[in-house]
Amino acid sequence: MFDKILIANRGEIACRVIKTARKMGIKTVAIYSDADRNALHVKMADEAIHIGPPPANQSYIVIDKVMEAIRKTGAQAVHPGYGFLSENSKFAEALEAEGVAFIGPPVGAIEAMGDKITSKKIAQEADVSTVPGYMGLIEDADDAVKISNEVGYPVMIKASAGGGGKGMRIAWNDEEAREGFQSSKNEAANSFGDDRIFIEKFVTQPRHIEIQVLCDSHGNGIYLGERECSIQRRNQKVVEEAPSPFLDEATRKAMGDQSVALAQAVGYTSAGTVEFIVDGEKNFYFLEMNTRLQVEHPVTELITGVDLVEQMIRVAAGEKLTIGQDDVQLNGWAIENRLYAEDPYRNFLPSIGRLSRYRPPSEVSAGPMVVAGTWQGDALVGETAVRNDTGVYEGGEISMYYDPMIAKLCTWGPDRASAIEAMRVALDSFEVEGIGHNLPFVAAVMDHPIFIAGEMTTAFIAEEYPEGFEGVTLPDDALRRIAASSAAMHRVAEIRRTRVSGRMDNHERKVGTEWAVCLQGQRFDLTIDADQDGSTVTFSDGTQHRVSSDWTPGDQLAVLDVDGGPLILKVGKISGGFRIRNRGADLKVHVRTPRQTELAELMPEKLPPDTSKLLLCPMPGLIVGVNVEVGDEVQEGQALCTVEAMKMENILRAEKKAVVTKINAVAGDSLSVDEVIMEFE
Repeated sequence: MFDKILIANRGEIACRVIKTARKMGIKTVAIYSDADRNALHVKMADEAIHIGPPPANQSYIVIDKVMEAIRKTGAQAVHPGYGFLSENSKFAEALEAEGVAFIGPPVGAIEAMGDKITSKKIAQEADVSTVPGYMGLIEDADDAVKISNEVGYPVMIKASAGGGGKGMRIAWNDEEAREGFQSSKNEAANSFGDDRIFIEKFVTQPRHIEIQVLCDSHGNGIYLGERECSIQRRNQKVVEEAPSPFLDEATRKAMGDQSVALAQAVGYTSAGTVEFIVDGEKNFYFLEMNTRLQVEHPVTELITGVDLVEQMIRVAAGEKLTIGQDDVQLNGWAIENRLYAEDPYRNFLPSIGRLSRYRPPSEVSAGPMVVAGTWQGDALVGETAVRNDTGVYEGGEISMYYDPMIAKLCTWGPDRASAIEAMRVALDSFEVEGIGHNLPFVAAVMDHPIFIAGEMTTAFIAEEYPEGFEGVTLPDDALRRIAASSAAMHRVAEIRRTRVSGRMDNHERKVGTEWAVCLQGQRFDLTIDADQDGSTVTFSDGTQHRVSSDWTPGDQLAVLDVDGGPLILKVGKISGGFRIRNRGADLKVHVRTPRQTELAELMPEKLPPDTSKLLLCPMPGLIVGVNVEVGDEVQEGQALCTVEAMKMENILRAEKKAVVTKINAVAGDSLSVDEVIMEFE
């Protein structure tokens, strides 16, 4: 077994590998750029080596710099994580030449299956059903348009060396094919150093289901069930679960057997993932194989008890798998939500800055257990687990240079319903402040009827949120629980204020029992009868709620008991009440006396400034190009400029017909959020 391994990555996956290495008694080496000098993975590793400036193409994906770090530290093996150099055959070759083990598949398998074009040809030769498309190299945008017409719109334009949603575009017409080709090519070059592009038919209403395989160098191969990854935004997975609520055992076995056979056909070793598109009749089509550890691997670990990172390290060290296919049991259900530094209220555009508050829910262990690769028992039925894989900490910064992932929050339960409920509670308990993030959105997904029914497809977000995410409208029963809780908390705060020392004589402040709570456009008149154990809140229609909690003013998380059931609220102070966040809703809750409420209703509403004649930069980023000039008449939907942030190119388009009167930015400018790019009349 290795004594020391280097992790050629950053962020949460580097931290994840360090945890398993530490458990195995293996020392770890981290690498870091200038932007990651104070990163969590640097603090966790036994050693850390600086490798260059913030841009990945000057640090994390420069093979020579990583090799130099290996030589300096004497690392015997390298775990590449995902992204960066994880599927780079030249990196694997450099390690082999240096006599350093690559904790991943052999070079031949990376070249055969890591390249999407080659892997599809191999799959076709092996009689694996594949999606129709053009597997040859595409020369330019005109060629892309021609091929797209031959395949038939809609088409998927994809980077051959891509992954993680980078270098991928859906085109529905010639104009989108032309634009998508260039953007995909640019993103692929910047993210992977390989700008080759291919085009395939975009299958509408598909499910994205993948199989986890694990193979050793002694001819043994197994699959560890499937992961449902259909909820995606911009071709990047957001919510994953294992197993899939759609598959039956026969389909699972067919997909698993085919995946293992495909892996062994190319001499694959280590952990890998075979991805499929599955239609409504459970017909499945090979999509691609990822020759690395997947982002969503924790849900497989939670239902099988197999530590995939440990198995990868053991396979790389030449050990045989100690788990056979018959030993693989799928126990319970696991769900993963990816927490991204993306603002859902700004169409999920990247958000950067300092994490002024970062308090994930407490991690709780449960579920099946595997120790040293040997099955140890069944699931702890009736319990739930919470796991949070992260690479950040409170006070740290989210950089513009890398993927915007903050954490991967996972829950496990003995069945799907309990895993979902555990996730709802965990999301309500997760405190993140200082940046925009998608926590409200994934919380909304957990309550969406289509997700609860398990009937989602890859079109889920586009179909259910066609105008973007604008928050959640809570049902009346939820509003009443929050109103009662807010009134009880307000009473506690008022009582504290009456006890302020140094008050004037004969000016005793009394706390009343009658209140009006206004939230989400509704007003609830109520009275509070409090005792030592809590408060009984009675609404004007006679309904009652019993509220108890140990919340004190200033606490930003309130854990309450309402009618014997839990209610977790994120609480912020505003004038006359609270900012309350729960289940994806962001509410201004005003708690006032009836007279104060009557007066407040007479106050005019402050309107936001008119920005209809301005193009504002939606996130901090770099202007890649400006497509128009002063005096141009632009049409609705016309591309105005391109902004790059977190390795993604974002095309900003005209919302309506207008004339450009002023342009304030040029290519190469770095802009902050809401900075004016151009003006119209």
